[in-house]
Amino acid sequence: MPGLNLTRAEAQERAGLISTESYDVRLDLSAPGTTFRSVSTVTFSATAGSSSFIDAVTREVHSVVLNGVELDPAEVADGVRIALPNLAAENVLTVDATMDYSSTGEGLHRFVDPADDEVYLYTQFEVPDSRRMFAVFEQPDLKATFAFTVTAPAHWDVISNQPTPQPEAGAEGTATWTFSPTPVLSSYVTALVAGPYASTHSTVTSADGREVALGAYARKSLFEHLDAENIFEVTRQGFEVFEKDFGVAYPFEKYDQLFVPEFNAGAMENAGCVTILEDYVFRSKVPAALVERRAITVLHELAHMWFGDLVTMKWWNDLWLNESFAEFMSTHAAAVNTQYKDTAWTTFSSLEKSWAYDQDQLPSTHPIKADIRDLEDVQVNFDGITYAKGASVLRQLVAWVGQDEFMAGVREYFKKHAYSNTELSDLLVELEASSGRDLSEWSRQWLETAGVNTLRPELTVDADDVITSFAIVQTTPEQHPTLRAQRLRVGLHDVVDGKLVRREFVELDVDGARTEVPQLVGKRRGDLVLVNDGDLGYAKLRLDPRSLRTAIDYLSTASDSLVRALLWGAVWDATRDGEIAARDYVELVLNNIGPEQDSTTIKVQLAQLRTALARYVAPEFAEATAVDATDRLWALAQAAEAGSDSQFMLVMTFSSLASTEAQLATVAALRSGEITLEGLEIDTDLNWELLTSLVAGGVAGEDEIASALAADRSATGELAAALARAAVPTAEAKAAAWSSLIESQELSNTFQRKVIAGFQRTHDKSLLAPYVAPYFAAVEGVWTSRSYEMAQAIVNGLYPARPTSQDTLEATDAALAGLGERIPALSRLLSEARDGMARALNAQKADATR
Repeated sequence: MPGLNLTRAEAQERAGLISTESYDVRLDLSAPGTTFRSVSTVTFSATAGSSSFIDAVTREVHSVVLNGVELDPAEVADGVRIALPNLAAENVLTVDATMDYSSTGEGLHRFVDPADDEVYLYTQFEVPDSRRMFAVFEQPDLKATFAFTVTAPAHWDVISNQPTPQPEAGAEGTATWTFSPTPVLSSYVTALVAGPYASTHSTVTSADGREVALGAYARKSLFEHLDAENIFEVTRQGFEVFEKDFGVAYPFEKYDQLFVPEFNAGAMENAGCVTILEDYVFRSKVPAALVERRAITVLHELAHMWFGDLVTMKWWNDLWLNESFAEFMSTHAAAVNTQYKDTAWTTFSSLEKSWAYDQDQLPSTHPIKADIRDLEDVQVNFDGITYAKGASVLRQLVAWVGQDEFMAGVREYFKKHAYSNTELSDLLVELEASSGRDLSEWSRQWLETAGVNTLRPELTVDADDVITSFAIVQTTPEQHPTLRAQRLRVGLHDVVDGKLVRREFVELDVDGARTEVPQLVGKRRGDLVLVNDGDLGYAKLRLDPRSLRTAIDYLSTASDSLVRALLWGAVWDATRDGEIAARDYVELVLNNIGPEQDSTTIKVQLAQLRTALARYVAPEFAEATAVDATDRLWALAQAAEAGSDSQFMLVMTFSSLASTEAQLATVAALRSGEITLEGLEIDTDLNWELLTSLVAGGVAGEDEIASALAADRSATGELAAALARAAVPTAEAKAAAWSSLIESQELSNTFQRKVIAGFQRTHDKSLLAPYVAPYFAAVEGVWTSRSYEMAQAIVNGLYPARPTSQDTLEATDAALAGLGERIPALSRLLSEARDGMARALNAQKADATR
């Protein structure tokens, strides 16, 4: 990574000298192998006599011609940048280079499908990787038009931002596609996808009367599983909401969505050419939560066509202008115009908001409007603050200024800034004008400071359970002492005929360290008091002791899914903070998860249950608690509704935790069909999960893995086999996995992730103990020798989090001290991992004193 960085100061200086007009990029993808040819012609203006540079990550630069003058590549190109001396007022630059295909999901990624040996390509350019495909001024505020000409095998499809033209036949089975120039874009949202993709097509009528072409693409071997009609339906619903709310018709000519292999993120908002994680093509049964997540992802990327593509942040410190708005608007659209009307905000609370709260308590938390000094800063800033906290704060702002006033400001923002770059102040000006409110203090509190506050009810009651005083106490973390004003509700709930029912709520503005709530004085207290009922505010919640007991006993009986989500979240957060025992949280889950109907809530709580059992329960109680919880999960799975999400996820979780001889025998019997559950099909992916459980438990091995792979000779099957092999509970298997990750760089991004997951999947923590010291010895070398995505996956995935250990905490401190300020991004990742270890140790202490 050294040499690949770009500082904000460099970008500002370059933008002060250069104004880009157009790119003409010619690519030859027809030859086999690991490289391709790229010829870029860039037209731009500059301050006459100045010097600058263009970005180009190359294998070899063949020629550089600036304004008709050939420059010596050996003198001006270093493999990352090309120096541009003595610029004219108007310039034409042509760079002819050979570049590398990627196997890391960055730049132009190349994948070979094991099902049929076909080659598939796609680009991923955010943040700084368009320079891996063509020479480019790689920063968001140097927008231009882009015209791509691509030569490739004639049987391929080639898709880009503009509509695909008719190809011209070439020699030796090749063809050439010449795309029309794009509108003015930032380079990171340009795209190229190529290969023998299968596709289906439809249209949507835009607000300006155009018939906009829709496409859905996937690999040939996976296409039969693509639910394109669902994708198109959600897309049309999003068009309807966004064009109305934004006041601007869809700004591009067509809208393709391409499900691509080995993708690092959920999706990418390339203008008119969205790439999406292939895991969203479901070849086996998945929870409804994942189908809903796919819909939110589709809406998120569509919202980006306005927030991000049409109007783009000037520099990455305003990344939230893209991501927070897309995140908020995707849930808003789902809540007003899709089948998820009743669950969208519950899902947001369970998934996005909990992510934000976790991230906001890390030592690396930062303001929503972050200080981004360079590209390494922004790489680690695609986090819960930029996405989920920003979206939560926007929801709070909408509640404060009003939905109509908010959207009126957004419409004016797009009207003024289409096809240009903006900063935070540009948006706030329009929101202030539309709402009539001064947002400077709101911005200071919510966008320019970090940390999440905690809200606690403080109340007294008389002998008849009537409230005599009620206040909301707001506390701040020591490092981020900002008391914030926000609008929220307080709900009073009763247990009536065995069900938890909201009796009433009051809505008020909370401000300062203590807010009295006189509206509740004189009312009967009831069984549960819920601050932030309705989830309008952004704060951690605490339950008083009586309310906590009510939640443990009756949470599942609340009819309102959002109430349940808030209670789940409040108890989990108190567990993470060491304020209640982890075994109380385990009891809450096992008492209430069976009747829970919300798929995302089930998915989140079962994942958190696994964390609590693995890391938060005190060591002296951990094994017995885990065995008992696993047995109870199997009982819940047997009692669950046939074919339900609950049944499916309970079986998956039981399998992942199964460790005793009896539990593993049950897993084996499920896999073989000796035990059956009505409505549960052991399909291909569930078969792999059950097999991996048996492998990790030491009762299955290579013979079974090889047999399963022979029956599933696919990309997904090969990944599953890699995970299972790394999960074999022997020192030899762990050493082989470690070697493939640390001593070699041959694994692709997805194989690396699966091997990491398998390496960590073990019931015998002693197998991982020998790798604590090697991890800290290797981590800096990994960071400096791998691409960002590959390095981050190793740093996060191999951190020795289990067993929870004071020694590992001290080793992390030593590593951080050794790094000093040399590699801030790596220090951030290690400090986050350290926080998780310290939190686990604290939680175990709390659990031990239960």
